Amino acid sequence: MRPRVGITAAVERISYGAWSGVEAALSPIGYVRAVSEAGGRALLLPPDPEGAERPEELLGLLDALVLTGGAGDIDPALYGQRPHPETGPIQPGRDAFELSLARAAVERDVPVLGICRGMQLLNVAFGGSLEQHLPEVVGHEGHRRVPGRFSEHEVNLEPGSLAARACGGERVRVKSHHHQGIAEVGEGLIPTGRDAEDGTVEAIEMPGRRFVLGVLWHPEEDRESRLIRALVEEVELV
Repeated sequence: MRPRVGITAAVERISYGAWSGVEAALSPIGYVRAVSEAGGRALLLPPDPEGAERPEELLGLLDALVLTGGAGDIDPALYGQRPHPETGPIQPGRDAFELSLARAAVERDVPVLGICRGMQLLNVAFGGSLEQHLPEVVGHEGHRRVPGRFSEHEVNLEPGSLAARACGGERVRVKSHHHQGIAEVGEGLIPTGRDAEDGTVEAIEMPGRRFVLGVLWHPEEDRESRLIRALVEEVELV
């Protein structure tokens, strides 16, 4: 049986066919394709109040979990801050569902990969905090130069880290699109990747766990999708 990989999804209002302004679960098809090409079976996980209360039921159906990126920012109140003027719309239902799922997955030692917003959420799930508007910290918009398009830059990874092993090297060129980043790292997590130019934390992981990794870039946009492939291969090794 192919490994079952849960992929979280956002909720957005869309117009489609006979529906106008209807709420829909959305996740870029790139995640699904990357999981499929790596040998896994993708299962979409939209926000679910019952799932937030009993995440172990959902995790019992999964072999691995991808916390995806997407529109909207994590509620700053979850890490003890007031919203910044640049902080985007929040989705309380999505936050609650994914926080519960992330904590339960780590507790059960289900492999977890957090991508962009998903990496930030993983950090907050374990008591970390975020820089709400990264350009004020690094002094440039290099992580999202053009709206709707990915920026490219290089990341240095710690030798011997999970991130370096999964990427196949200690320096990688990545695609990103975000305006928030890591401030204080969550309990049990360590930074293992930084932007080669400005030092922004680009990867965090949790030593002692089977596979808990968060990256601020978008590996599903990489032709090889190495990190997603590494996640699926981790499941296949057991």
